[in-house]
Amino acid sequence: MTASKSVSLTKAQARHVWLHAQRLDAAAPFGDGPQATASAVEHLGYVQIDTINVIERCHHHILWTRIPEYRRADLRQAQSVDRSVFEYWTHALSYVPTKDFRFFIPDMKFHRREGHKWFASVAPADLRKVLRLIRKDGALTIRDIEDDVLVDKEHLWASRKPSKRALQLAFYTGVLTISERNGMLKTYELMHRHFGWDKPPKPASAKEVSNYRLDRALRAQGIVSLDSICHLDAPSKPQVRRLIDARVRRKELVAAALEGAGKQEHWARPETLEAGDPASEMVHILSPFDPLIIQRKRTELFFGYDHRFEAYVPKQKRRFGYFALPVLVDNDIVAAIDLKTDRKRRELLMQKWTWIGNRPRSDLKRRIEQELHRFERFQLAD
Repeated sequence: MTASKSVSLTKAQARHVWLHAQRLDAAAPFGDGPQATASAVEHLGYVQIDTINVIERCHHHILWTRIPEYRRADLRQAQSVDRSVFEYWTHALSYVPTKDFRFFIPDMKFHRREGHKWFASVAPADLRKVLRLIRKDGALTIRDIEDDVLVDKEHLWASRKPSKRALQLAFYTGVLTISERNGMLKTYELMHRHFGWDKPPKPASAKEVSNYRLDRALRAQGIVSLDSICHLDAPSKPQVRRLIDARVRRKELVAAALEGAGKQEHWARPETLEAGDPASEMVHILSPFDPLIIQRKRTELFFGYDHRFEAYVPKQKRRFGYFALPVLVDNDIVAAIDLKTDRKRRELLMQKWTWIGNRPRSDLKRRIEQELHRFERFQLAD
């Protein structure tokens, strides 16, 4: 590759680019209503799903952060009615735009051919059983199957129900999809029946998948590295690197020398580095699974904030708390707040407040408390 001149960026400049790419620099970047939810998932590329509900679950939280008038029913509309999003595995279980479905078919085919390491013990008879029930009676949840004989768990998060394991395997192979979700209770349906397909979309090639991952990262991250593009997917790095080099030669990407990054390389589209003025007067209480936080080394590089996910850390060893939420004010992460929603008493409980950085705190506290009131209303809304 012919070396190209790099663009030097301070951390403040890099933060501005990333925040703009994440649409955290505007009050309502996607509008409101069900279409806003579909638009947000499409722009971000994925929205992670997680079971922890000490506060509202992260998929709702991430969307609410970018859609001030977000309602939980909007995500149900997108998934179950409009079918504009579906669930599948990215770096974790996530909501993904349906228009990107073809880029996930190769993984589905792989699991159909090779199985899945988490579900190697699924008996063919159990798989045939759940598929026969769904074909005959329509979509179902695990609660609709009452004749399972429980088995021992193979790992901490495994189910003791053979039918649940079979449903999960059929999900990863693409035979089934999750047509509806109520809390963490999933309704499974035949993939083709849910989407109304006579035949599925054409699978993407390996090169098309790599281009998709690169484009997704450029859109949602602004400034990218191999680690940020291929998060938890190291085997994809060589192909992605070749695509980056080709785009640099075509002047579609430029190298970005990011302050403090050392030898870690970054790239961006030239037009991305011409973003407007930095965000101001914005306060966001972020989920620890927010795309701005989930890649912790990247977050530390850009913001100087070393997030600690401590839900599985002994209480006496926690620094920020069980489920600390980073607080973004303007372009800085200034606090980590451990919150808990008491749904019976209908109040948001402050467990711990930890300040980050050295910004003057009197005005920060006022602004954060104002946002906390809005956050509480979101937590307690029906």
